[in-house]
Amino acid sequence: MLYTLTIILITIIAFLMVIVVLLQSGQGQGLSGGIAGGGGMVGGANMMGARRTADFLSKATTVLATLFLTLCVLANFFIDREAVTQSTIQDRAMPIQTEQDFGAPAETPPALPPQDQGSDPLPE
Repeated sequence: MLYTLTIILITIIAFLMVIVVLLQSGQGQGLSGGIAGGGGMVGGANMMGARRTADFLSKATTVLATLFLTLCVLANFFIDREAVTQSTIQDRAMPIQTEQDFGAPAETPPALPPQDQGSDPLPE
């Protein structure tokens, strides 16, 4: 339950962070200058100024990023570890055969042919 709530909060914060980052000005003027400092905007938006909007967006990015990272770390502690016994890969794998006896090695023929100990290796 708590893990699900944390994941939902992380998703909302990630969506908000994408919006805030896209609103910030880049190399050009960006959307923040168009919203706050755009000439003749109605509704008092030009009273705030482009500089204050950029400061607000910068601080909002910092706060959202901090919340995002903190919740990601905390989500690790909220995972219900008792319900998970094996990974999906382990569940799909073939069952282990426990009927084999691994105690004694099997009899295998030697890799090299037997050599005669008394003979001279070089003919005369």
